[in-house]
Amino acid sequence: MRIWYQSMTRPSAWPAYNEALREVACAAADSGTTLTFHGIEKRGGVGDQYRALEFIETQEVLENVERASAEGYDAFLIGNICDPGLREARELADMPVLGLGETSFHLASMMGADFALVTGSPKHIPKIVENVRRYGLAQRLHSARSIEVERLVDLDKGFSDPAVAQALIARFQRQVDDVSASGAEVVIPAVGVFMVLLARAGVRCTAAGGVPILNGVQGLVKMGETAVRLRALMGGAWTSRRGMYQQPPASQLAELRDFYGPVYRSLA
Repeated sequence: MRIWYQSMTRPSAWPAYNEALREVACAAADSGTTLTFHGIEKRGGVGDQYRALEFIETQEVLENVERASAEGYDAFLIGNICDPGLREARELADMPVLGLGETSFHLASMMGADFALVTGSPKHIPKIVENVRRYGLAQRLHSARSIEVERLVDLDKGFSDPAVAQALIARFQRQVDDVSASGAEVVIPAVGVFMVLLARAGVRCTAAGGVPILNGVQGLVKMGETAVRLRALMGGAWTSRRGMYQQPPASQLAELRDFYGPVYRSLA
């Protein structure tokens, strides 16, 4: 099984994180699974909390979806809590495409009656809450907080400097203590980088116990593997082609490619 893991970070700007991401994600994979990791190489990779910058980066994500399809990958994972390009990618690809946000929210809903979000940047909160509502899970959302990191790339230092890691985790823990005290049943660290940092530190539940802290990165890997196996059991069917993820009919492809270029490359 070959799975493409798409990070939204520029590898040169997040070197320590990308090394840790491989370690944490591969620890969750079965022995027969090959994970390949890809970041943002062309434009961006350091400020996706801003909608305009996320839009720029998403173009590369969609190009990589088509590349992964052509290279025979079995699944495509978007390792960003805001799920950039998720719906568009599903329209393009026949293989399962899963997003870190949607997967984490559904997993948390199976673990407890509600979940709280603790983001890295406060700018992320409106986008993530918007997606929670889009996925039909608004009633499961307890609250959304932030550890108030404006320059997200500063989180990379937490993977190379133990003192920075300890300080970041302490900031996160203060938010977790607050949402736990107010009744949240599950906590989602709502930024993939922090999920990896907490996993390396062995932080899996609240200090008092009883409230799980979801490792969405590892959950995404396991759900990707499960989706591949389910697709095989279902005879190759996965993404519905009615409604949201319907593809253009063959009769229109020539016209569309005339105006848009080589789009929907996997379609004959």
